[in-house]
Amino acid sequence: MKKISISDITLKKLSADRAVSLLFREKSAIARCADAIGADAVELPAVRSVREDTIIYKTIAQSVQGAVLAIPVGFTAEGVETAWECIKEAKSPRLQVELPVSTIVMEYTYHIKQSAMLKKVAELVTAAKALCAQVEFSALDATRADADFLIEALKQAEACGATAVTVCDDAGISTPDQIAELTLAVKQAVSVPVYVQVSDRISMGVASAFAAIKNGADGIKCAMTGKDILLTGKLSDAVSSCSSQINAYVSLDTTKLHASIEDMTSNISHEEYQDGKVSEKKKILLDSDCTVETVFHAASVLGYELSDADTGAVCKAIRQVCEKKGSVGYKELEAVIASSAMQAPSTYHFESYTTTCGNLSSSMSQVTLRRKDELICGVSNGDGPIDSAFRAIEQCIGHHYELDDFQVQSVTEGKEALGSALVRLRVNGKLYSGNGISTDIVAASIRAYINALNKIVFEEA
Repeated sequence: MKKISISDITLKKLSADRAVSLLFREKSAIARCADAIGADAVELPAVRSVREDTIIYKTIAQSVQGAVLAIPVGFTAEGVETAWECIKEAKSPRLQVELPVSTIVMEYTYHIKQSAMLKKVAELVTAAKALCAQVEFSALDATRADADFLIEALKQAEACGATAVTVCDDAGISTPDQIAELTLAVKQAVSVPVYVQVSDRISMGVASAFAAIKNGADGIKCAMTGKDILLTGKLSDAVSSCSSQINAYVSLDTTKLHASIEDMTSNISHEEYQDGKVSEKKKILLDSDCTVETVFHAASVLGYELSDADTGAVCKAIRQVCEKKGSVGYKELEAVIASSAMQAPSTYHFESYTTTCGNLSSSMSQVTLRRKDELICGVSNGDGPIDSAFRAIEQCIGHHYELDDFQVQSVTEGKEALGSALVRLRVNGKLYSGNGISTDIVAASIRAYINALNKIVFEEA
């Protein structure tokens, strides 16, 4: 009975799908989980931030003990050296040369013809082989490639030192019969192990994997969680049930597998894939290992354009919060931005307010502000005390600003709980946020509005 190698691509899948990069602890947890359940290889995402990723991947390299640790080398010789630096201390490192072989991707995305791509295959595989004993060539979008060119590219990779090749169904529309035919053709063309990465986009992932195995595939690539991808749990269960029929087995720890995946996905990806539709801001999760780049990116997702100084201040504040709280999501991030970014001088000072409201009449509010030595008073009605108070502030300053968001939450418990208000004002497409705290929620809201207003005035001045 043939053993089928399982290559875990969870890190690659989640990194590609998420707007904000995975946290340090998330990446480490996923890699350790894949190693613990018995995956034969754990694949890292390509290096994006050299300084940050090098540190993270070196740490992962030391923690992965049972599996091969693989990493893509990018599109240049410099990328090969960078990738090797990340995993060279791993117990069993592998460099991956991932290049497209379909005409549509080669010419319209990379602007390269077939002849130039063959030279690139030879260049990168040779460079990788000079550094690492294990080199894998992955033919991206192989199911849409010209069959003759695909075989030529795979043979070129083997001739230059590749110790394994992979064919990928990136389009996700191939049937099991088509995967079987492709696998057989590749197995007849090369003498190195052949991996197949199938898709579950049309709900035929397991069937396609079985077709590949029956036609000689040496390994299958799958992920513990993700959308439109063959899931490790499904493949493991299917192989366990049909092992004798396909004359193959996998060395995954089935008992550990489902418990580990359930625990991991509940903490990392539950929100992201619920119904396949989650707003980008809900994917934000920052911890004490967050970098300035990560914070800037997360703030951009929320619509903020932070300066370098503000980004640094927000990053520092988030780390302090995370030391006590563990991690913060988008709501906490907005509160930190409101309190830490662009601390502007107080052009307008909140003096006092009075309001009347009831269920049978509209609310009326009077707000008094101070600007230098001048007291400014505004009166307005509105739909509730906060709406009328905001309108009264607009009367004071003689200007209307678009209210992009308004949030109120309790900071402490009990009848005398402190209320925290967050106000986001939009001016010429840019967001300014302010926060206010008080046992009086109307006063907290007014303070938050004034806080955001002062930032606008300061920047405009």
